[in-house]
Amino acid sequence: MVVIHSISLPPGQYGSHQVESFFLSQLDHSAHPYFNNLKDTKVSSHFYIKRGGELIQFVSCDERAWHAGESSFKERTQCNNFSIGIELEGLEGNAFEEPQYETLSSLCSSLTLKYPIQHFVGHQDIAPQRKKDPGEKFNWKLFQQSCGCPEKYFLNRFD
Repeated sequence: MVVIHSISLPPGQYGSHQVESFFLSQLDHSAHPYFNNLKDTKVSSHFYIKRGGELIQFVSCDERAWHAGESSFKERTQCNNFSIGIELEGLEGNAFEEPQYETLSSLCSSLTLKYPIQHFVGHQDIAPQRKKDPGEKFNWKLFQQSCGCPEKYFLNRFD
C-alpha cells in the first residue's frame, strides 16, 4: 500500500529544507518556536515531493520507514510494516501543485511495477483519529487518472 501524507515546516511555509532536516533527525529545534513540539519525534518517509515536483528519497522501499505512526488498514495494524510513505510538501486544507501530482503519478506508476501495491490511501484513512492529511484539497481523481492505476485501488473514492 502507498500512504500519501502532507507536511510543511513550519506549518504552511514552503521552500525551506526544514522537512529534509526533520526526516534526517537534523532539525534545529531553535530555528522556529513550532519545532519545540518536534523535539522527541522520530519520523521518516520513503519519499518527499516538494512543491516544484522535486523528488527526494530518504528510505529504500525495501526497508521500513516511520511515517504512519499508530495506524490500521483493513484490520491490520502497524501500517509502517506494509506500506510505502510519500510526503507531499503541503498542508491539509491547501491545494497541491501540478508538478507534485506529475511526480507522484510517475513515482507510483513505477512503484506498481516493482511492488504488489493494491491500495493508495491518505494518512487520514489509516489514522483518522489523529491525522487529516493530505486533506480535502488533494485531488484523488487526478492522481488516479494520471498514474493509470485502477479505481479499485482508491478506497471507493469515486462512487
